[in-house]
Amino acid sequence: MMTKSKFVYVTYISATPEQVWKALLEPEFTRQYWDCENLSDWQPGSPWEHRRPDRAGTLRLAGRVVEIAPPHRLVLTWALPADAADLAKHSRVTFEIAPIDEMVRLTVTHDELEAGSEMLQGITHGWPRVLSSLKTLLETGRPLRTWATNS
Repeated sequence: MMTKSKFVYVTYISATPEQVWKALLEPEFTRQYWDCENLSDWQPGSPWEHRRPDRAGTLRLAGRVVEIAPPHRLVLTWALPADAADLAKHSRVTFEIAPIDEMVRLTVTHDELEAGSEMLQGITHGWPRVLSSLKTLLETGRPLRTWATNS
């Protein structure tokens, strides 16, 4: 039996749940802080893709929409393109947005990860970068240049 791992990241953002929701789903926002576009019709069971906004639209990640409850909860399966057809290699990402006074708590739980996998290593560094840039974009109007280097 394969051991599964989980990664949880929590951040507080001076924004409304609707603003955070829009920033997570709409390509014009995701390309600013994530250097990719999240593409889907956002219906349960529908595919979603995470593509570079380059001319080729390079596919970086793929999966399915498991659950969607705007603007508070989104659950996706998550896989590298080479693993997209193998459901056993999919992990799961849950975004939970909770209003607290004049801010929101965004909790990202990435679970069903294979212990020691390339995906686990990647997201351990990736999620803090992505979510810090998202927070900065929503609070200042400018994303962080988190993908400028690999360090």
